[in-house]
Parts: sequence; structure tokens; C-alpha cells
Amino acid sequence: MENFDEWFHNILEQANITDSRYPIKGMAIWMPYGFQIRKHTMEIIKKLLDKDHEEVLFPMLIPENELAKEGIHVKGFEDEVYWITKGGQKDLNEPLALRPTSETAIYPMYALWIRSHIDLPKKYYQIVNTFRYETKHTRPLIRVREITTFKEAHTAHATKEESDVQINDFIEIYKEFFDELGIAYLISKRPEWDKFPGADYTMAFDVIMPNGKTLQIGTIHNLGQTFAKTFDIKFEDKDGQHKLVYQTCAGLSDRVIASIIGIHGEEKGLILPPKVSPNQVTIIPILFKKGKEEVLAKCGEIKTQLENKGLRVNIDDRDIRPGKKFFDWELKGTPIKLELGPRDLENNITIAMRRDEEEKIEIALDDNLADKICELLDKTSENLSKSSWNFQNEHVKFTENIDEIPELVESENVVKFKWCGIEEIGKEIEEKTGYDILGIQEEINEGKCIASDNDAKYMALIAKTY
Repeated sequence: MENFDEWFHNILEQANITDSRYPIKGMAIWMPYGFQIRKHTMEIIKKLLDKDHEEVLFPMLIPENELAKEGIHVKGFEDEVYWITKGGQKDLNEPLALRPTSETAIYPMYALWIRSHIDLPKKYYQIVNTFRYETKHTRPLIRVREITTFKEAHTAHATKEESDVQINDFIEIYKEFFDELGIAYLISKRPEWDKFPGADYTMAFDVIMPNGKTLQIGTIHNLGQTFAKTFDIKFEDKDGQHKLVYQTCAGLSDRVIASIIGIHGEEKGLILPPKVSPNQVTIIPILFKKGKEEVLAKCGEIKTQLENKGLRVNIDDRDIRPGKKFFDWELKGTPIKLELGPRDLENNITIAMRRDEEEKIEIALDDNLADKICELLDKTSENLSKSSWNFQNEHVKFTENIDEIPELVESENVVKFKWCGIEEIGKEIEEKTGYDILGIQEEINEGKCIASDNDAKYMALIAKTY
């Protein structure tokens, strides 16, 4: 897509997703249509987490002394924290931080709640807003100062082995989540210098946007015992020994919505996956003076028939030209449009059009209508997923020559290369190419590092990032 960034900015306004004119830079308003997309997306991740996690809600404010306890962690966020220093006209005894993330809010409470091995594992999650004073060029949903859709899960375990299993569980949950959205993803282990502050290691999910830049859409962190030591989170095991817990956390943000919009959309507008589209089917009556009431009545019957199947359906009976209605719902990405006019009613058919293919299909107005519509929605989901994975496969290139990396990246690709894993060499690669190492994709035992005479240990990824 040509000039993706401009398209993305415009579609958010045109499709009634967000409004960025709020008078604080980096903070936007979720508009009704966008809020529905957000709601249905969050329903999917909540359903996946609710299988073995419990949802909670913590306060937004964090006392300075709690935030400051974990030195490595706060150092990672010190330039991004918003501080509250007054209550009304009075100076506060202690500054309060608007949470940039919630480890230092949640873990002092874990220290109170966890006493025995029977209290473990502890698996809580919340969906909240977080605040980070972003100084770079802000972009709606992608780089913001208020993250309005921040899903964070926090777990505590008795052993390191259990925490490692939890990391793999989070990876599987995220894979299922993004599969539901039809989004292709790259999974990698972040390099040491780019891991979450305070974590032993960080796993990340990235997507390739239409302009070739990668967007981080999910992170999973093994925290080891870093925060347990800081906040004294201990439990008594079966033998009466007091031990520190092992912890993990995992996060998602508004960027998930950005990836849905960017990856599936095209020049004419959105193409929404059926599972998150506010309307999965939009019925458009073609009205003339003669037969108007009969057409509208039949549209109502079809709507009821489809809703009884569990589908989200709307009828666009606005008093405007049909062409304008088709344009609007093409822009908003409704997966299926159903057209019904007097002639269609006489022939006992409706004309269906899938947004992802734009092929007109005649469907009989009988008891099988809802089943046929569900089949079309399933085909839409499959097609969007297939297209997304095909795009990613076409835009990941391998090279053994470090001098080829800039050209490949500027041609809108993510580049795979062999790396020895040494931090100094990794930073030299970033400095020489001008791009960020996303992370390690897999361990290997063949060949040489792209930037040294050392044996290669990893297949790594490098890209232009948001």
C-alpha cells in the first residue's frame, strides 16, 4: 500500500474509530465504531485468559516509594512517568505516579496475599489504561501517551520450572488470540539490551505492517525472582521452608487494534475479521415507492433469522442513495453486505457480497440462509488469515551479507541472519545497518555470524520498527 501511514491516519477518522483532536498530544478518543472493534477484540483475549486466570482491577496511582523500590525497573521508565504532586491546592506528602505498567502496584499486594504453597500459582490479569510520557512522534493506537487498552497478566509460581511453563502457556494463548484475528506474527526472544526492565528474558510478538515496518503487538516476560526479592514475596513450602516466588507477566495494547486495521485494510478502507467487526452482516434494502414495505419487512425477517444464529446484523435503511451505503460499509469493512430489492424479493433471493473478495453471490431466501452466511463468514476469516501469512512469508528475507541488510529492509522486508549472540557484536550490527535487532527466532548450530568470525548460535531478525 502506498503511503500507509497517511492511509492509517485517515481511516481512523473516516471509519469513526478514534478522534485525535483531544487537546493533549498522544491521547485520543475511542469513537463508537472503533470502541465496538476494541470490545469484541478484548472479549476474545478475556475468554482465553479466563480459563485459568482471574480478572482484577488495581488503582491507577502508584506511590513513589513503591515505584522506586525496583531500581532496574524504574530506570527503564524514569523518563516516561507522569507524576501527580498536588491534591487540590495542597502538595502531596509523596508524589504519585500514573502507572506506566503495574508491577510495582501489584507486587506489594502479592507479598500480602501469598503466604503458603497453597496460594500458588497466583494468576491475575487486568485491562486498564496506562500512561507513558512518549517524547517521539506520536501516532494514534501505535505510539501514544495514554494506552487505553492495556491487558497485563501477572503470575507467581513456586518454582522456576513452573514459571517457564507459564511463559510457554502465554505464547500459546497469544498465538490462539492472533490466529482468531487472522494476523500473522513473528515470535522472538528480545536481545538483552531490549528486554523488559527487571526481566530475566522477554519474548515478543511482532507483525509486519504494509509499509514493511514491524509493530510489537505482544510481550511476555519471565521476571525470575527480581521483583520477589524487592517486594519480599515469599511462601512457605510443604516442608516449612520460606522461599521466594518466581514471576511472569504478559502484555497487550491498543497496537493489536492497529494491526487489525493495518494488516487487513486496503485503499478503499477497512476489511474487518468477522469475529471483531461491529456488524458481521449489513443488510442494504434497495427501495422504490412500489414494494417498499414488503422489502423492509423481509429485511427485518432476515435480520432476525441471522441474529438467531448469533450474528451481529444491522439494516441500513437511511434515506440516501444505495451507492452511498455501499461505499460507507466498504469503508467500514463490514464482512458481508446483503442487498435486497423488489426484484430480488420476487425471485426469492438476496445478493451477498464478501468485503474481502467483492464477488456478488446469489443466496436463496430459505431456511438455509443463516448457515450459508456463516459459511461465507468462515471463508472470509480463512482468506484474511491466509493473505496475512502469505504477506509475511513474502517479506521475510534471509541474508549472510551484512551489507545487504539496508537494501532489504528499505525494500519493506524483515531480515533473517545468523548471529553469535554476543551483545557487543549485536550492537555493532545495529550501528552499522541503522536498524534494530528484533530478537532471536531460533537456536542453530551451523555457519558463521554475519558480523564476526564466531560460530553462529542463533537465527535472528532485524527490521525497521515503529
